[in-house]
Amino acid sequence: MFYPPAMASAPESLAPMIAADVARGVARLFLQAEMTPLPEVPLGNGRRADIMAIDARGCITIVEIKVSRADLLGDAKWPFYLDYCDRFFWAVPGGFDLSPFETEAFQPGCCGLIVADRYDAAILREPLHRPLPGARRKAETLRFARRAARRLWGELDPFPESCV
Repeated sequence: MFYPPAMASAPESLAPMIAADVARGVARLFLQAEMTPLPEVPLGNGRRADIMAIDARGCITIVEIKVSRADLLGDAKWPFYLDYCDRFFWAVPGGFDLSPFETEAFQPGCCGLIVADRYDAAILREPLHRPLPGARRKAETLRFARRAARRLWGELDPFPESCV
């Protein structure tokens, strides 16, 4: 599409969505639901969750964000996240082809589905609630809290290793 020279780039509404945009919309949805989200959370198995959130009851939710069909169809690692959460969601931008999420490969009976933009998100399908074993819940809750605290401290002291 052609844009007049006065417009340096495409209007924001036409700009392609990136994972950070989807993450922002999901985070806003979760905060409205009294869930505390944290992006880019390493798990005990070496994987990394795009978003992990904890609610007031201690329910742990993981969200895997996909902004391209190729990335979605090539993702074979996502089942390894299921042992680290009570609920699992896929999150995609508006206009994303949702048909793959109805196939058995993406476990529609287990996984929820969120559509998001930069400003908000909507849950299209609630996930199955699969309670974590108590020991795993405690370990993941502590890991979440410690990571959040380290990130906050990093904002205050960019050189925390100097304290050791």
